[in-house]
Amino acid sequence: MSGAPPRTGPARRKSGPRAWATRAPLLPALVFLIAVTQLPFVATLVISLFDWNSLAPDARHFTWFGNYTSVATDPALRESVLTTVVLTASVVITSVLLGLLLALLLNRAFKGRGFVRTLLITPFLIVPVSAALLWKHVLYNPEYGLLNGVWTWIAGLFGDHSPAQPDWISGTPLIAVEASLVWQWTPFMMLILLAGLQSQPPDMMEAARLDGASTWQMFRYLTLPHLRRYLELGVLLGSIYIVQNFDAVFTITAGGLGTANLPYTIYQTFYQAHEYGLASAAGVLVVIGTMVIATFALRVVSSLFNEEAKR
Repeated sequence: MSGAPPRTGPARRKSGPRAWATRAPLLPALVFLIAVTQLPFVATLVISLFDWNSLAPDARHFTWFGNYTSVATDPALRESVLTTVVLTASVVITSVLLGLLLALLLNRAFKGRGFVRTLLITPFLIVPVSAALLWKHVLYNPEYGLLNGVWTWIAGLFGDHSPAQPDWISGTPLIAVEASLVWQWTPFMMLILLAGLQSQPPDMMEAARLDGASTWQMFRYLTLPHLRRYLELGVLLGSIYIVQNFDAVFTITAGGLGTANLPYTIYQTFYQAHEYGLASAAGVLVVIGTMVIATFALRVVSSLFNEEAKR
């Protein structure tokens, strides 16, 4: 109808000075975010296109994608990529399994559950370098470490009062790094899975129990399908952080004995070999890989929110 009033309400988008007035307070935060995240990445991207060694600054020249070719063909870098994959996969899988067991435990009502939950969360709150130092000196030290103390006590029970003291770091270096990371990241997985367990409809579990389903059947056919999205979220978020881990490798083994992952190799290339272009190219590849993982993580988070909104 020609006399109908103009359309108003939330469906009509704001425009003009009023829209800029509402968005203007966000501009400083946006400028700050670009300055501290995007500009350094652009600078790294530009440096990665140069053959640049700080010990020979006059020999710097533009090499296009030569550094990326070197990263792909360098045996040391390829070995560090393999170490990164093994380290990330083993830590994430073990942390998820242990986190699931602890989440199932904390999902039950028992006396002191809040205190136990606080104790289990504590390792994730410790500074990563402090956690690595704790494992290196308090647990792994061959002279006064707790592991060797327990080893001596167990050997004494069987009559051996002076057993050989194993050096856990030099004997099993990669496992030593993985154990410290599992200890630190298991609480993170536990919290995610515990949130998933507590969001499970109790009436569905009660109906299955009344129908005669066993505990294993309820876990396999009801709990696990419900936790699928939470498991995916834990794996993806854990992979994003652990693939970038530097603290544990640097502190416990200093990248030796085959434990140098990609972040540590980039550190060596940049600060020890002074190859700025090569280190920047490897860093760009790490960022791209992390962005790919983060994209999947965001999709999982979005699907979780959509499922919760439909309930």
